[in-house]
Amino acid sequence: MGALGGLRQDLFHDAFAYRPLGPMRTDGPLVGRLPGRIREYAAWTPHALVVAAALLVLLVGVGNGGVLDLFPVVPVLLTLVRPVGAWWILLVGNGLLSLVAGNGFDGWPWTPGAFAAYLVVTTVAAIRTRPRTAAWMWLLTAAYGLFAEAFLNGGYYGSNTVPLLFVTALVLLTVTAFHIRREAKQEVAAQQSVTAVERDRRTLLEERTTIARELHDVVAHHMSVVAIQAEAAPYRVENPPPELEQAFTTIRENAVAALTELRRVLGVVRAEDYQAPDAPQPTLADLEGLLGNVRDAGLTVEKTVTGAVRELPQGVELSAYRIVQEALSNVLRHAPGSAARVEISYVLGGLGLRVVNTPPRGPVKPSPGAGHGITGMRERVTMLNGEMTADLLKDGGYEVAAFIPVAAVRDGDAS
Repeated sequence: MGALGGLRQDLFHDAFAYRPLGPMRTDGPLVGRLPGRIREYAAWTPHALVVAAALLVLLVGVGNGGVLDLFPVVPVLLTLVRPVGAWWILLVGNGLLSLVAGNGFDGWPWTPGAFAAYLVVTTVAAIRTRPRTAAWMWLLTAAYGLFAEAFLNGGYYGSNTVPLLFVTALVLLTVTAFHIRREAKQEVAAQQSVTAVERDRRTLLEERTTIARELHDVVAHHMSVVAIQAEAAPYRVENPPPELEQAFTTIRENAVAALTELRRVLGVVRAEDYQAPDAPQPTLADLEGLLGNVRDAGLTVEKTVTGAVRELPQGVELSAYRIVQEALSNVLRHAPGSAARVEISYVLGGLGLRVVNTPPRGPVKPSPGAGHGITGMRERVTMLNGEMTADLLKDGGYEVAAFIPVAAVRDGDAS
């Protein structure tokens, strides 16, 4: 039942449906190198090949000297719009013509024109459908040959069905191998695409986890300071009122509760081998040490600071430091021998960062990268509601620019 269902689906269901042959892709390794005008015409190469095959079948029919040999040209051209229907027309039409007219000796039951047309039609139909459809075509052709040999052979001797089946089998095996190779390439491409998406997603999650760990250390430090100061504040005032003591007690309890909850939540994203840093998280004040390290690694780098230097929220300071650190690391990996410049701009609405480098120079080849550093920088900037660009320059260099908004500190807040 399964075999009969496959036969019905492949050769009977919508056999004469309109399925026009589309143009060929022009982005291949060979066609893509052609000039623009010629590449547009090259897209119609499959149609030209089918028409050329039809002309060849016509020449074979004319050379055989029979008017009926011109009939197979029609199914060949029909493969451009109805491949399975063209195969049926050729098979049934050739059977009727051989029954009515006959063709003795070596031309029965396939005339030379029909023989050539069958090879073309079956090949095109197999390419445009699938290997299982081609197998059904071959089996039905074999059944037709046996039936014609047993019941329609009106005294003729010799049959060209066996040679036809042999040559057709070789052609269909080649087409099937082509199908399998194409499907394998598509499957590999799809798997690579899924793998790339999963890798980017994993990289993004890892970067968010790293940011969460660092911010946890920053926030935990401030919450600990708040709890300690709230506990010590009543002792700094002589005879504090009970309301003040209660307020400071409430502040301390809330700070400790928030710190406990923060540690509990962040414990989910901590790796088992994660070690909290002993030193405070770096800030922009520590950039000179970072620049000294990259200079020791062979990178020529200079720093420019514009605007009034002021203390920023520690989360902004940490993210700005990490962005500059990652940008300089990318320069070392991807642009060996270049020179870099770090620009830090303190403006009224926030902090501007720009790291630009010249094209790579020297014998050292750049190291390949997957763009994960750019992903991490974007994630940090997005977390702070900022904007970032990372683009190649016209001279072959690279630029990373970011702006992190920072709310202005009011006088009452500063006091």
